[in-house]
Amino acid sequence: MCGRYASSRRAEDLVEEFEVEATDGDAPGRDPDGMQPDYNVAPTKAAPVVLERRPRDRDRAGGAAGSPDGEAPGAESADGGADGAPAASPAEGAGEAAERPPVRWLRLLTWGLVPSWAKDRSVGNRMINARAETLLERPAYKRAALARRCLVPADGWYEWQVSPVATDARGKPRKQPFYMSAADGHPIAIAGLYELWRDDSRHADDPEAWLATYVVLTTDAEPGLDVVHDRMPLVLPRDRWDTWLDPEERDPDTVRALIRPSEPGRFTAVPVSARVNAVVNNGPELVAPLPLGDLRGVVDPATGEIVGGGEVPLF
Repeated sequence: MCGRYASSRRAEDLVEEFEVEATDGDAPGRDPDGMQPDYNVAPTKAAPVVLERRPRDRDRAGGAAGSPDGEAPGAESADGGADGAPAASPAEGAGEAAERPPVRWLRLLTWGLVPSWAKDRSVGNRMINARAETLLERPAYKRAALARRCLVPADGWYEWQVSPVATDARGKPRKQPFYMSAADGHPIAIAGLYELWRDDSRHADDPEAWLATYVVLTTDAEPGLDVVHDRMPLVLPRDRWDTWLDPEERDPDTVRALIRPSEPGRFTAVPVSARVNAVVNNGPELVAPLPLGDLRGVVDPATGEIVGGGEVPLF
């Protein structure tokens, strides 16, 4: 996944689609009320994310003031120990908060994972994608994979195809952006992980002292889409949503089963305008298919033929 996707649904539509229970309250991220459609979501932007958390009473849990979930900076009392397993908490088994069931929230989180141990938030610029195949082997992701999973709602995503025949003005292979989306027109749910990071330069009561971030998981592109790019986001089918979001499900084998490849054929891929290349551009015109006459050396994902520069079948 190259790092762009579209997310234009209204908050109320996502609440219904993902059976969200709350959009405000004591949860990571910001309230999505008033969020605007974004057809060009890029790293470092805030975007809607669905997650489940058990509500916590900060006084009972002994958490830090200003923390989105009552945890102290870098602490794992609520989400797991060093190996990702649940750890004891002062609230567990003793307070009313421990008896509350997890709540499903829709929140705005920043794209680009900043782990709790990071020295500064710039780490997130490099952690926008995580390979599903090695998720539980990577120290940077293992803990979150077992305790802080989320869904990233999207209309679809963009990939750039490198032309095998056409070059740009600098003589380099021409790159054609494609837009991939569900064939049935429904929003998709990209598997993600989230983290909380404390900015020690800010006072604990400062609302900007805590940063909630996320990373999207990627996997090998399915047949057809691999003509555009060899990777794609891991899009979870609806029957896996509940288990993926469940913060009480921390079995590594279950997580591995959830990220197994799904049946191919769920998505369509269409070439779109190069306007998507610039983050400042936005609007529904970015996902509109380009006329065939505007294509130069583009490989058709459906037929394998080159359009706008010869009709040579590739497979």
